[in-house]
Amino acid sequence: MSALANHAFAKMNGIGNEIVVVDLRDSEAQGRAQVSAEEARAVASPAGAPYDQLMVLQPPRLDGTEAYITIYNNDGSEAGACGNGMRCVVRRIFEKTGQTTATFQTRAGLLNCWQGPAPDLYTVDMGAPKFGWQDIPLAEEFRDTRYIELQVGPIDNPVLHSPSVVSMGNPHAVFWVDDVNAYDLERFGPLLENHPIFPERANITLAHIVDRDHITIRTWERGAGLTRACGSAACATAVAAARLKRANRIVEITLPGGKLGIEWRERDDHVLMTGTADFEYEGRFDPALFASVA
Repeated sequence: MSALANHAFAKMNGIGNEIVVVDLRDSEAQGRAQVSAEEARAVASPAGAPYDQLMVLQPPRLDGTEAYITIYNNDGSEAGACGNGMRCVVRRIFEKTGQTTATFQTRAGLLNCWQGPAPDLYTVDMGAPKFGWQDIPLAEEFRDTRYIELQVGPIDNPVLHSPSVVSMGNPHAVFWVDDVNAYDLERFGPLLENHPIFPERANITLAHIVDRDHITIRTWERGAGLTRACGSAACATAVAAARLKRANRIVEITLPGGKLGIEWRERDDHVLMTGTADFEYEGRFDPALFASVA
């Protein structure tokens, strides 16, 4: 039987990024703390709890951490990072335990989190970005990833071109535009996500630099589609803009679902993301959801 059958979950959102949090840390004895891609897709179905990302807390693998977190997109694929989802996890843990700081482990590494600077705000240290073409990864070498040769549309008049690319534990391509709403991202997003230059696919973001302290973005999220918010994309955009010297290292990012504060900390190059996390409801998964899962 699925580890998720009749298990409790919390439906939350991080500025519109739909998140489901499941705590399987008590399932270690039964060896049932794992979730398959098929189970993740079942949860995302209309009969389940549709989400952008599913955050599964598993027993910690390292001393000093609260949990190992596996992150699933709604297509069942695993994500290396999800900043908005992490804030939801942090709020959930802090409200249950009274903690104000915690460290979690994900596929992307260790993430330190804390409450503040206001009671309803949560900060996640997303770690240091990576810029090497092999680290993002790209399918071919680009010495300078501040811009790469990639475009949509005619060679002499491309619709989108020359994105900045960066890894925040997952691959991101950021296209600089004058108006993020002037493009059919639902059409271009899937094409670019699956472009051969991105062997692990990529998150695709349209970004408009309002001024050195403010950036507006829209994102097509790898494995999830058009989203109201993507925390790692906000981080990637802030870093990419600072690398191009078009924005400061502390910026406010406006997404369709709300705003995030991003700081690319100078002393260690870590990216700090601060924002809210909203609780919607609690429930239990109907075992019938997983009846056809092997």
